[in-house]
Amino acid sequence: MPLPFLTADRAFDAGAEDVALPFDDHDSWRRPYRPGPWRVAAAATMLLLSSFVLLAGVITAAAGELSGAALCLGLAALLIGCALRLLRVGAWVSRHGVRRVGFFRTTTVPWERAAAVRTVQQPVKWLGLPRTVQGQALIVVREGGETLPPLVTDRNADFLARSEAFERATDAVEAWGDEYRRV
Repeated sequence: MPLPFLTADRAFDAGAEDVALPFDDHDSWRRPYRPGPWRVAAAATMLLLSSFVLLAGVITAAAGELSGAALCLGLAALLIGCALRLLRVGAWVSRHGVRRVGFFRTTTVPWERAAAVRTVQQPVKWLGLPRTVQGQALIVVREGGETLPPLVTDRNADFLARSEAFERATDAVEAWGDEYRRV
């Protein structure tokens, strides 16, 4: 019995788990890789915590304390918003340029203003924490020589212990840069 919902993303017998996503529409912003397990686990934990906070809000509202229920509802909405934003963090590409989405800030560089997109060896943050380790980072150099903070690193929440996925993702972003910087 075929299960079409299992094969909507790729062929059922595809053996590779970390296959890069295909790009049919080059005008829309796409992430050229799948979110990593650390990022998904952190977002899932935040969503689980928000469900407990929502349950506490319902119990508080049933007890008649509406200000406490409103506080719980606001905290749960904040947790859900943070989880969704955490899932959006990363590098996004389109025909228009490359975008570095951070938790608080998003930076977009059009391909015409990008002098180079390359992978370099440098100290990188481990899972975004203050601790730095030696690793690889995908960087964008603007025309004036200004270097953006790394788009992705091999030690962030998407690629920790997934070196092959990191190589595929950086190759994909570099290929987009090579193709659209010349146009």
